Amino acid sequence: MLRARFAPFAWGVVIVSFLVIVWGAYVRASGSGAGCGSHWPLCNGTVLPRNPALETIVEFLHRATSGVALLLVIGLAVLARRTYPAGHVVRRAAWASLFFMVTEALVGAGLVLLELVAHNDSIARAVYLGVHLVNTFLLLAALTLTAWWGSGRPAPVRPVDWRRLAPLLLILGGLLLVGVTGAVTALGDTLFPAGSLAEGMRQDTSPTAHILLRLRVLHPILAITVGTVLLVLSVRGTLRETSPATSLVGRFAAGLVLTQVAAGVLNLLLLAPIWMQLVHLFLADLVWLSAVLLTACAAAETVQTASRSQSPALDTAIAHR
Repeated sequence: MLRARFAPFAWGVVIVSFLVIVWGAYVRASGSGAGCGSHWPLCNGTVLPRNPALETIVEFLHRATSGVALLLVIGLAVLARRTYPAGHVVRRAAWASLFFMVTEALVGAGLVLLELVAHNDSIARAVYLGVHLVNTFLLLAALTLTAWWGSGRPAPVRPVDWRRLAPLLLILGGLLLVGVTGAVTALGDTLFPAGSLAEGMRQDTSPTAHILLRLRVLHPILAITVGTVLLVLSVRGTLRETSPATSLVGRFAAGLVLTQVAAGVLNLLLLAPIWMQLVHLFLADLVWLSAVLLTACAAAETVQTASRSQSPALDTAIAHR
């Protein structure tokens, strides 16, 4: 009975976490990060702000929904412990989700307490946002794998053929770099908005421009490179003789990569309005998760392939005994 309820609950936690993350991006893009001052977990020194400004409402809602997400992940870990035996992959993924949710809260608190919000244009803020992005991606990966394996999808067991997984693991590392440069680019777009596309190009190439602007050129280069490789791997995985799940995830990943490239171009042409930044981030999260699931499917398949290749030899050895 518990297993039947686990998967829907786990996917619900994934959806809630997605919404909280996108709202967090709105907090940054709208400049509302200092809406509760430099206080945490209190908001301007109180539990419930009185006569709050719009920025305070935006920031307070993010904190409130983040608290709800934390409670849901705690519930997910407890439910996994009650549903699956010790050492089970779903149980380990649920505990990993709880770990990254706690570190997510601590990183968010650090942004406020160190005042790396609002109009702060320091390198420290850019580095901190990069750390925040990596933790967010790892949190989403852990939550999604918890729901994926909790839905009965095959999980990798030892031994895993890491050599066959190397290209996908490199893609995951590349997507983390793309995400970090994307966070820096979004910060530059927010703090130094351009009046036109030509002005934005001049900002990127000017030797006197702020370093956040000069770093923006890295994002599209990395995004196109990593996206192209992921697209090739996704198509190859779809065309090969693979499981239906792997083929489906491969098609999903390929479609997301193409959609995200189009969204990136549109974001550039529209001069990165807030709504487009949120769409771009949402798609980036989906691309990351599609790569995570593609890797999980490939890992499960390498184990199955190894088992099939070893079984004839095992049968022969048994027959000779």
